[in-house]
Amino acid sequence: METPANLDSQLWRLAQSRAHFKAQLLRYVLVCALLWTIWYVTGHHFYGSGLPWPAWVTLFWGLGLASKGATCYGLWGTASWTEREYQELRRQQQARQ
Repeated sequence: METPANLDSQLWRLAQSRAHFKAQLLRYVLVCALLWTIWYVTGHHFYGSGLPWPAWVTLFWGLGLASKGATCYGLWGTASWTEREYQELRRQQQARQ
C-alpha cells in the first residue's frame, strides 16, 4: 500500500506493521480460546495425561507472535539497531568537527 500524501513514509510503515501485529494478536487470542474450549469440552482435562495439546499451539504461536511484537515495538530488530548506529555515528562526526 502506498503512503498517503503528506505523511512520513517511515512512520506510515511502522504504523502498518503495528496494526498488522495487533490483528495477529487478536487472531491468536481468539483461536487459542477456541482450542482451549474444545479441549475442555471434549473432557480431556480429566485424564491428567501430561501437557494438553492446545498448549503446544499456544506456546509456539505465542513465541512467534512475541518475536513479531518485540520487533514492531523496537525492542529488537534491525531498524532500531540502525537508528542507534546512525545516532552514534552522528555524535562521533560532530565530536570530530
